[in-house]
Amino acid sequence: MTDELETVHARATALLGTVERRELGRVRAAETIAFARACAEDDPRYLDTDHPAFAVHPLYLPSLLRGPRGARDEEYRADGMFADEVPGTAGLDVRLMAGGQSIDFHRPPPLGEEIEVHRTVDRVEWKGRANGRFVLITVRKSYRAAAAGPLASVTERFIVR
Repeated sequence: MTDELETVHARATALLGTVERRELGRVRAAETIAFARACAEDDPRYLDTDHPAFAVHPLYLPSLLRGPRGARDEEYRADGMFADEVPGTAGLDVRLMAGGQSIDFHRPPPLGEEIEVHRTVDRVEWKGRANGRFVLITVRKSYRAAAAGPLASVTERFIVR
């Protein structure tokens, strides 16, 4: 067990139940269409604003990690992830992996509305044995629009080695 993992566990545990709020900006058609194209989507409902049933791709919302301005270079880890995306790991030389995600969609994101996400560290656990131990961090995110209300609830798990 490394000192870094002990530090991650202590930092993440200290954040249990703490709610972080982040503004993600307005949902804009051009960005949602670019996302759908990047996903190799071919359904015109997600690609053509003139389509009578135009909608934001369902996975667009949980993909938002920052607002429309993105992030500054110093906000990235060497592995390309945001330094604060996995709670308790900023500045530490640890390996990060996705450990699973579940999403409950409540309503489609409305175009033009401000979106915010509330993130809460829900659980911090030691897993594995001896030299194979790792920290599993479970984070809950709640996406909301100013007028439309709740849009999606996301539970993410991160493996820290």
